Amino acid sequence: MKFIVSSSYLLKQLQVLGSVINNSNTLPILDNFLFELDNNSLKVSASDLETTMTASLEIDSTSTGSVALPAKLLLETLKTFPEQPLTFTVEDNNTVEISSNSGKYALAFAPGEEFPKSVALEDPSSTLVPAEVLSTAINKTIFAAGNDDLRPVMSGVFFQFSPQSLIFVATDAHKLVKYARTDVVASEVADFIMPKKPLNILKGILGATDAEVKIEYNDSNATFSLENYVLTCRLIDGKYPNYDAVIPKENPNKLIINRVQFLNSVRRVAIFANKTTHQIRLKIAGTELNISAEDIDYSNKADERLTCEYQGDDIQIGFNSRFLTEMLTNLTSDEIQLEMSMPNRAGILTPIDGLDEGETVTMLVMPVMLNS
Repeated sequence: MKFIVSSSYLLKQLQVLGSVINNSNTLPILDNFLFELDNNSLKVSASDLETTMTASLEIDSTSTGSVALPAKLLLETLKTFPEQPLTFTVEDNNTVEISSNSGKYALAFAPGEEFPKSVALEDPSSTLVPAEVLSTAINKTIFAAGNDDLRPVMSGVFFQFSPQSLIFVATDAHKLVKYARTDVVASEVADFIMPKKPLNILKGILGATDAEVKIEYNDSNATFSLENYVLTCRLIDGKYPNYDAVIPKENPNKLIINRVQFLNSVRRVAIFANKTTHQIRLKIAGTELNISAEDIDYSNKADERLTCEYQGDDIQIGFNSRFLTEMLTNLTSDEIQLEMSMPNRAGILTPIDGLDEGETVTMLVMPVMLNS
């Protein structure tokens, strides 16, 4: 088994696949990349049993075979090479020899048959989504997903497909983000919960392409195929909470304000907030928004005034500044709208401008009790 490949081309593909591999694996074979050679096509795979990713590379070869090579060693070696062709040859003494312009390097390999096989989806449904749409959906939602092991359904992003729209939702019970597209639809109704890890890997490769992503899914697994990558992962098992029931429908108090100005004020005032509650107070009256925070333990206090457009009754409401900062940072519009009903009901953040046709972003943030 022998093949020739460009060093930088191979490194670029392996760095993407490397993000699948865990730092500590129960099975030693999972510390390897699986190389499967079939004449001019080379498939390289990485897996952590939950997520498996394969990249297809075009190379120069006339042989076939499969070997598992140590990932860390291979990546560290490839990073040091300038762009040049490398020749990989499987030797009789159970090593793979890499020949470069300047030398030879031998790595021990494991037989390819020992590497766990990736799951083939039985009877999957499929949907085509433009890479840009999927990339935006992941970026807009993933930060709001929870980290609680006791509530695994909330630690992923909920994909809800229908012939009317595609909806992506993430929540950790304190904040919720719903990203919807009506300009991209599925052929049938389906929903599943994607874990964070494969979504973060996808996020890395989606930004560089404008192709369409084919998403195939059944009850237990999902596969994302784009260009030369295929990513298969196990879905999170369980029923996603009814997020629509949490979004308040009647919100008579509407505040419109410049996003960057509001974000900078919240960041500044938050420095003076209590370090455990991160509580800031918004007090709105007329066209004036008053943002304040106080840390009584250290006698720290901050108070800022901003002008805004406001319709509704005067209101005082408390929020966790970290959640508010995360959401305002994630939005990209010039102006945002904050809708509120009562100090003990969730506030809804939506962008006013900068959205595509058929695109909606709804961010919900739970209030905190104010100590009057």
